[in-house]
Amino acid sequence: MTMSVDPADMQLALPFTPTESALKRTLEERLGRPVSLILTDNSTSMLSCAVRDGVLAVRLHRMFLTANHAVLDEIVSYLRDCKRAMPHFQSFLRANREDLRRKRVKKVVVRTKGKHHDLSELYEEINRAYFGNKVTAAITWGSRSPRSAVRKRTVGSYSERSNTIRINPLLDRKGVPACYVAFVVYHEMLHADMGTAMRGTRRSVHPREFRRREKLFQEYEKAMAWEGRKEQ
Repeated sequence: MTMSVDPADMQLALPFTPTESALKRTLEERLGRPVSLILTDNSTSMLSCAVRDGVLAVRLHRMFLTANHAVLDEIVSYLRDCKRAMPHFQSFLRANREDLRRKRVKKVVVRTKGKHHDLSELYEEINRAYFGNKVTAAITWGSRSPRSAVRKRTVGSYSERSNTIRINPLLDRKGVPACYVAFVVYHEMLHADMGTAMRGTRRSVHPREFRRREKLFQEYEKAMAWEGRKEQ
């Protein structure tokens, strides 16, 4: 039996060679200009570009080496015009998000009982009051670091890969009010509850809905007032 095949379908069926040099050549041919390509493991910025000395410098997450032609077409269009919509790119990203989590996750040593604040008590109370006990992340005090390094660190963080909230141990002091520690815990629990939104090819860490929910914390104003005095 003879079957007619559309040339476009044949093109989509061809596998894209998963090598950095092949992708670089493809981009240069499609864009008609020299390209400098760097593949990264940066899950914060999946795709970025800048022109340096007439060369288009492209940084792209290495997962896209296995992307199909529809995704590659959108990447090329984005490099021509950063305002283009990228539905196939976003779909590929969602489908392959687990690849970002396959690196071995270090075992987290959980330590919730502090000298002045108990993270476990704060976490359970906040989870019940604001999240209906839906948040499943682990919580722990972070490791202590030299003071010069600690100053540059944030007061709290959430790792989506290990599903763990870490609170800076500098907050476990008598002079730090419980309402502020609770707010930091609530802030990181929001990250665990909402996940990471994408804006184009970048992660949106604190989107509008996050900021709206952040202000629902009962002692938000009090916590912000103390933070303002602390930074003066």
